[in-house]
Amino acid sequence: MNELFIAPGNAGTARLGHNLDISPTDIDALVKAARQNRVDFTVVGPEAPLAAGLCDHFLIRGMPIFGATRQAAQIESSKAFARDLMQRWGIPCAPGAVFSDHEQAREYILKQRPPIVIKADGLAAGKGVTVAGTTGEALAALSSIMEKKSLGAAGDRVVIEECLAGREMSAFAFADAHHAAPMPPACDYKRAYDGGAGPNTGGMGSYSPPHFASQELLAEVNETILAAAVHAMHEDGRPYKSVLYAGLMITAEGPRVLEFNARFGDPEAQVILPRLKTDLVDIMVAIFDNRLHQVDIEWSDEACAGVVMASGGYPDTYKTGFPITGLDGLDSDVMVFHAGTRADSGRTVTAGGRVLTLVALDSDVSGARDKVYANIDRIKFEGCYYRKDIAKID
Repeated sequence: MNELFIAPGNAGTARLGHNLDISPTDIDALVKAARQNRVDFTVVGPEAPLAAGLCDHFLIRGMPIFGATRQAAQIESSKAFARDLMQRWGIPCAPGAVFSDHEQAREYILKQRPPIVIKADGLAAGKGVTVAGTTGEALAALSSIMEKKSLGAAGDRVVIEECLAGREMSAFAFADAHHAAPMPPACDYKRAYDGGAGPNTGGMGSYSPPHFASQELLAEVNETILAAAVHAMHEDGRPYKSVLYAGLMITAEGPRVLEFNARFGDPEAQVILPRLKTDLVDIMVAIFDNRLHQVDIEWSDEACAGVVMASGGYPDTYKTGFPITGLDGLDSDVMVFHAGTRADSGRTVTAGGRVLTLVALDSDVSGARDKVYANIDRIKFEGCYYRKDIAKID
């Protein structure tokens, strides 16, 4: 009998399997639950358990799992590590430097021309990057991270980089330590409000494929970035078996890496996976068995768009526990991905900042976008807001 167990899960996953009230970073409890429920294969979603070594604990016990080991996950959990890797192996990224001393970092900033990018080295839940428009803003961000410890130990080191200009694009590949199988790229929207205004978020929407992503560009990204990173990790003794996500800036000089993630990111995954025709579990098992090259991965030619519905106040403070209505009143070809939701006495209520993502497929991005926006106002919850310009192609 096929069963799904999700930790901790939400109101959406509760319809598909069994939610387990376990934190994703409670490694001992997750190992125990997997054993008790006779789980055949585990898939890790978020970055924190990867950085904490969840996969290592499963593998030591002979329990099959999909995700990067702690050492491999450093490509995301340490921006300084990722930068060093790229510089040593010639993977294109922005000019910059790494500092563990505040005064040295401050002196470096004073010699740079704004805008300047300040990055905390460690995981910071999407709040570790500041694009400073002035030297003063850069110094303030540096002080907040390194002196005031606003991000805790994540700010013990910082990466300071030149701010690149161009188009942002997210590129992905499946990897089994030896091979990289590219996925369709996507574009996401980090700012909270229309037109790129407001604070950075975990993502307010996405679409795939980007209209500017030529086959030549994708081939260059795969060769010089995705496959190159998988090869570099293997050569460094950190075999990479997972999804590799590269946040890119497509500059006039070519693609440059802004960051790596050791996992699927949302909302991009929510517009990429609906285009996947091959069974995802088959791909993951093949990666675990180091035979990714034997799998014929097929993708739909359709385009996909997704819009995030967020709680009022997100990404800062917000209230939760509000009933969500209208989930059963959508067109049959519109998908709903739950994020910050939970079941409460037969109702679905809000339980996070990013609450839902509405997603649709169509022959082109414009058609997929129209389907989403034709349905989104049918869903209601107090304080709801969303961007109106997702996948609007100029």
